[in-house]
Amino acid sequence: MNEVKRPRKPLLFYYCLVLILLLLFNWFILPQAAQSQIKDTDYGTFMTMTEKGQVDSVEIQQHQILFKEKGDDQTIYRTGIVDDPQLVSRLHENGVKFTSEIVQEASPFMTLLLSWVLPLVVFIGLGSWLSRRMMNKAGGANSMMFGMGKSNAKVYVKSSEGIRFDDVAGEDEAKESLSEIVDYLHDPSKYEQIGASMPKGVLLVGPPGTGKTMLAKAVAGEAEVPFFSMSGSEFVEMFVGMGASKVRDLFKQAKEKAPCIVFIDEIDAVGKKREGNFSSNDEREQTLNQLLTEMDGFEGNTGVVILAATNRPESLDPALTRPGRFDRRVPVELPDLIGREEILKVHAKKIKYDPEVDFKQIARMASGASGAELANIVNEAALRAVRENRPFASQSDFEESIEVVIAGYQKKNAILTDKEKWTVSYHEIGHALVAAKQTHSAPVQKITIIPRTSGALGYTMQVEQDNHYLMTKTELENQIATLCGGRAAEEVVFGEVSTGASNDIERATKLARSMVTQYGMSEDFDMVAMANVKNAYLGGDTALDCSEETQTKIDTEVVEIVRKQHEKAAQILLENREKLEELAKHLYQKETITGEEFMQILNA
Repeated sequence: MNEVKRPRKPLLFYYCLVLILLLLFNWFILPQAAQSQIKDTDYGTFMTMTEKGQVDSVEIQQHQILFKEKGDDQTIYRTGIVDDPQLVSRLHENGVKFTSEIVQEASPFMTLLLSWVLPLVVFIGLGSWLSRRMMNKAGGANSMMFGMGKSNAKVYVKSSEGIRFDDVAGEDEAKESLSEIVDYLHDPSKYEQIGASMPKGVLLVGPPGTGKTMLAKAVAGEAEVPFFSMSGSEFVEMFVGMGASKVRDLFKQAKEKAPCIVFIDEIDAVGKKREGNFSSNDEREQTLNQLLTEMDGFEGNTGVVILAATNRPESLDPALTRPGRFDRRVPVELPDLIGREEILKVHAKKIKYDPEVDFKQIARMASGASGAELANIVNEAALRAVRENRPFASQSDFEESIEVVIAGYQKKNAILTDKEKWTVSYHEIGHALVAAKQTHSAPVQKITIIPRTSGALGYTMQVEQDNHYLMTKTELENQIATLCGGRAAEEVVFGEVSTGASNDIERATKLARSMVTQYGMSEDFDMVAMANVKNAYLGGDTALDCSEETQTKIDTEVVEIVRKQHEKAAQILLENREKLEELAKHLYQKETITGEEFMQILNA
């Protein structure tokens, strides 16, 4: 299977090409080169030069006359034959020498060497070189299509990037599960003595940016074994069978370098569920079948561990996720408060920062951020310190960088009219005031009316003090009321509404719909699920799974929930109208106020 035969047709083609070029060289190029030193002239010029005594020697041939000028042995002049009976006597009178060797003839040996042997050697060498190049391209181990069947996996030998478990923070449960893989690669006999075997495959699942690829590299770094990295999309080729050939080549290399780790990122690109229709992708299915065969063919002591990562575990083929292939699923979730603090500290080691920076407070403000977003926050803080000409990043740099990641940079050129500025001020104070006057609401951290590049003209930041894993019905209703506070403030103060509440309306409607269709918080439907969550790690889109009549009832109940909380928010603002005016005026003047300033004015 691995033998590559010499292709006779390309070799014969190149030798024929060499022969044709050799004949052309001898028939056209050499004669032209030999004649390149002869200069044509007319017979009158020849006679004039003869009478002036400028001609040194002459050779009269049958159809032409060759002559040389005195003092110039390199140039040979040529002219035609005319009827001139006095030519010989005239040449003799002017002292011209007659000769037959103006054009030097090369020796027969040199003629043969230059005209046949040397071109033959050159062209045969050129043909062999071109033939070898074509054979190397066409001679892949598993494919004759110019190497498309060869695996192009990136190989990192013994943690060339130096990533260890200490470099991956905030995923303690995942590291604990993967540490067994490291221990097995170090000392497999300890497991073989009791009859235990390590999982053949470990599937890392979680949202984007949580560090799945970094965890896989950390496993290879801790185990100090070769690490093969390849994306699932790299297996899929245009020609049927090429992807399967890449899978075979990848696992062949892995077995040769065992013990090692094979990491397949975004495995859902090749491991999707197989479908029984004619429009399915034959190439992808053949690649998946080959992957299933290779994983099932591993013996327990080969020392090859397969790690894979995906954001869509629900789309994988059941044959791929069954025990015996991917035996273990390791969730890599968004970090909690302690995890975010640890991740910030790990990335902060790369920059200079003020020792007084409170990373716990930064972690609270960055609720819901992934590891990649936290790394971006640290980098943005360092960039802001450079722009401000400071030698280190301060607490304010980190806080501002969170706002940059969430809402974008400040729009310095955006100038609001006076009326728009008042509207935004009342809108944001409406959010903050409704949140402060309700129980079970997160404290207000910051309020600003400075426009951002994300399109927001202002925002109110609330920060939870602790981790929240459960939300009660009251807390969800309070969130909807807080979202309605901005629109309610516009209605209370101006008696009309603006377009500034579009994002608030979208979020409030989504929360109310989730309460009815997913959380069983509906009075009419009780504990009946009306929607299915799809792509839980990629936004969590939902699809209704009920009749049209039920959908109408759901819409009615969602509208009722939002309307009730809207009225609640308007009532809170009416009861605190004086504080609303005072806080809005203060925000209008300062443009940005902290949560402490807000609470001081509210409680004064």
